[in-house]
Amino acid sequence: MLLLLAVMFAAQRKAAPSLLSLSFLSHLAPPATLIFPPLLLLLLTDPHSHLASPQKPLLDKRKILPLVLEFSIYAGALTFASTLVAGSWNWIPQTWGTWLTLPDLTPNPGLWWYFFTEMFDHFRPFFLMVFSMHLVIYVAPLCIKFQHDPLFALFILTGVLGIFKAYPTLSDPGLFLSFTAVFPEIYPYLRHPIVTSLLHLHAALLLPLFHHLWLTQGTGNANFFYASTLVFACANGAAVMDALWAGMRIAIGKSSEDHSVVQE
Repeated sequence: MLLLLAVMFAAQRKAAPSLLSLSFLSHLAPPATLIFPPLLLLLLTDPHSHLASPQKPLLDKRKILPLVLEFSIYAGALTFASTLVAGSWNWIPQTWGTWLTLPDLTPNPGLWWYFFTEMFDHFRPFFLMVFSMHLVIYVAPLCIKFQHDPLFALFILTGVLGIFKAYPTLSDPGLFLSFTAVFPEIYPYLRHPIVTSLLHLHAALLLPLFHHLWLTQGTGNANFFYASTLVFACANGAAVMDALWAGMRIAIGKSSEDHSVVQE
């Protein structure tokens, strides 16, 4: 909800409520901070889709620093307010710290819990760092590639976060899938929409089934449920890759018999 509010206000060129909404979201879920760069580009450029006619946007670089400072002020004010309510800074490792240290390994639709359950303790800090920093590497390439359409970059980044968050819920990939309605122009260029839909249907059947077999009846084990989460991750990954392909392919147009696309 907060992400949709931030995007809506950014599309309306209302910087203050957009950044405030994102700061609330980042306060509740720190990985949402990665949404800030494409949201900043959206505030500085045209919110309309330019996937079919990409061109370098005209950015007013003088507005970048004030917007970054405004977001920092909102985030700092929320942090200070939380500290006043909690009475100390101890709330930070117990809330934000859980996204980095992963103390709760309760089974969920994500990919982290089983991996760190089976891992030796002396490898844990290294892979926590790798898994956490892994999300950061997507931000700059997506913002550079789709600088002509930052809303599409935000859309793809939402899908990536929905797959690789430490504590995801079904609403995270659900938000990405519902976001596709904003870009109906990519529908003709999707390569495998039926396969992606069937993967999601398959995962929707396996997740509750294996969860019930393992935790309720006790006839299964953790491998059963984790296999279903892998299917779910593959389905979401296929959706992200298909949307990414369609977003780049639309600029070339539909292929015809007299020519073919060799390299993009």
